[in-house]
Amino acid sequence: MSWRFIDTHCHFDFPPFTGDERASIQRACEAGVEKIIVPATEAAHFPRVLALAARFPSLYAALGLHPIVIERHADDDPDKLQQALAQQQNVVAVGEIGLDLYRDDPQFARQERFLDAQLQLAKRYDLPVILHSRRTHDKLAMHLKRQDLPRTGVVHGFAGSLQQAERFVRLGYKIGVGGTITYPRASKNP
Repeated sequence: MSWRFIDTHCHFDFPPFTGDERASIQRACEAGVEKIIVPATEAAHFPRVLALAARFPSLYAALGLHPIVIERHADDDPDKLQQALAQQQNVVAVGEIGLDLYRDDPQFARQERFLDAQLQLAKRYDLPVILHSRRTHDKLAMHLKRQDLPRTGVVHGFAGSLQQAERFVRLGYKIGVGGTITYPRASKNP
């Protein structure tokens, strides 16, 4: 029996894949990846993500406004997200959304407004969420608890403590791990 996987987070709309989509999908399939969820990061990417999902049966669209590029989002981008969700039946999640304190000027209050607006849209359209959190796990958990989504989702690329992971799990969320768990400092958490 061979394992079959779903890649829950691949920015297939980014330049490394452009022009190589069919071959990239074939390589993924040969490696056991049957389906790929492609999360958009900004409104300008919605059309490309939707077109990829329409063109390739193994790709699935997620639409969201990523916090790391908060300065590129227009104030009406949550409205654009709502319009896109209302018109699309083939969107499988709202994402990639969340909170991020990595940058010097993170515009954190604006990030929180955008996050809450997107969580409300996920609830309205009964979709799970794909969450980004960097240096914000406790704040993100507060927002998720307050919104109380029926479909929850995944905290992608989790790099917090065991206690923070347990809190997300108690709220009904899955924990996605990536390469950060292989870093030497990852052992700091019990």
